[in-house]
Amino acid sequence: MRTLTLETDPVAVDVIFTADTFRVTLNDGRELSVPLAWFPRLMHGTAEQQGQWELIGEGEGLHWEALDEDISVAGLLAGRGDQTSTRPQAA
Repeated sequence: MRTLTLETDPVAVDVIFTADTFRVTLNDGRELSVPLAWFPRLMHGTAEQQGQWELIGEGEGLHWEALDEDISVAGLLAGRGDQTSTRPQAA
């Protein structure tokens, strides 16, 4: 069985928000639709804050300064949401 190997990893080129999702457009033409519930900081941000995103590493990730949020394209492709929450400590 052959495995597809990409010569380059896809990178983000655009982000658009809806009421309950955000869509990340990749340079290969794919669009990822991600539930805002996966990223509480984005979900609770204002429309203005959500719109103030910038690319990290030529599109390998996305950054929102006002919301202190960084998201990698690789993480989105792997289906990972917010990784900053901590587990409750045992008493």
